[in-house]
Amino acid sequence: MTLKLDKKEFIPFLQTLTGHYDLYGPVRLAEGVSAYKKIDRPEEVNFDLLNPQKPVKEVFFPQSEVMFCFRKAGKKNEVSAAEEVQRERIILGARPCDIEAVSLIEEVYCGKEYTDVYFKRKREATTIVGMACGAPVSTCFCASTGGGPFVRKGSDLFFIDLGDAYLVELITEKGERFRDNRFFKNASSEDLALAKEIEKKAIRKLESSSGHALPVAGIDKKLEGMLESPLWANMHEKCIGCSTCTFLCPTCHCFDITDEASGSTGQRVRNWDSCLSSLYSLETSGHNPRSTGRERTRQRIMHKLSYFPKLFGKLACVGCGRCILYCPVNFDIRQAIEEIQKEPVSK
Repeated sequence: MTLKLDKKEFIPFLQTLTGHYDLYGPVRLAEGVSAYKKIDRPEEVNFDLLNPQKPVKEVFFPQSEVMFCFRKAGKKNEVSAAEEVQRERIILGARPCDIEAVSLIEEVYCGKEYTDVYFKRKREATTIVGMACGAPVSTCFCASTGGGPFVRKGSDLFFIDLGDAYLVELITEKGERFRDNRFFKNASSEDLALAKEIEKKAIRKLESSSGHALPVAGIDKKLEGMLESPLWANMHEKCIGCSTCTFLCPTCHCFDITDEASGSTGQRVRNWDSCLSSLYSLETSGHNPRSTGRERTRQRIMHKLSYFPKLFGKLACVGCGRCILYCPVNFDIRQAIEEIQKEPVSK
């Protein structure tokens, strides 16, 4: 079902939701970083941010998350669960690439062999309001990884910016719950035609900025024969190992777990980690199987483009372009893909 929400009624619309939901949306923080954060005031939501620097995965998989607390009481050790999700949640304005990334992480954390209760609780309690990308930037390449600026998959509701209003599509059962919201009106044929034109322009812009589709077909099989390729020695030289790309990547999901204690109390905390860190693969024995930037750069690329597709049938890259846009040394994963496909495989 397709409806319309006038922008002048957007804030009142959000205000009606705050009584029943915790709202999360794109926000520009005081320090200049943009991220999806819990909204205290509806006016904080900023849809002018095409894609916040920090991805929407943080709403489900926080950068730092308390798993449980513990306390020594006499001769006994008491363990208490961390604060669970108390209310239903709504994510506002997530872009199709970020939504697909959440689905990819869900393959890992809520799969057949393992379920991460921390991720699952948040995911089940969340309604996602997707937002079409009417103006993709030059670093976007979602179409090459199987996505697109108007892909609805994963959204419960889907918004398209028409200028003075949002076209609203109700996609899932969670979305259908908003059918009778008093701020939604029926969309006209002119609204639908305008949305189609905006979608065509966005796709043309994406095609013109990227120039051509990236050669990702078969790259997972190609990489299987390139573990010892000399390509990695050259490719890693630019990388300084800062981990910006992995921390801002919407699909990276590696973590470290630490116990933080003081006196008789403490907590177990899960923190984002990165395969580009020299400590990530360091073993207790002192041996490090990825002791240089060559092995760590190879691991990052192999995981996204070979290991993950082998396990789940999909690339662990959604083409959001953050790793390109924010890399301090201009490492471009698009160039890496093209170089890999040109490299001969030794037999």
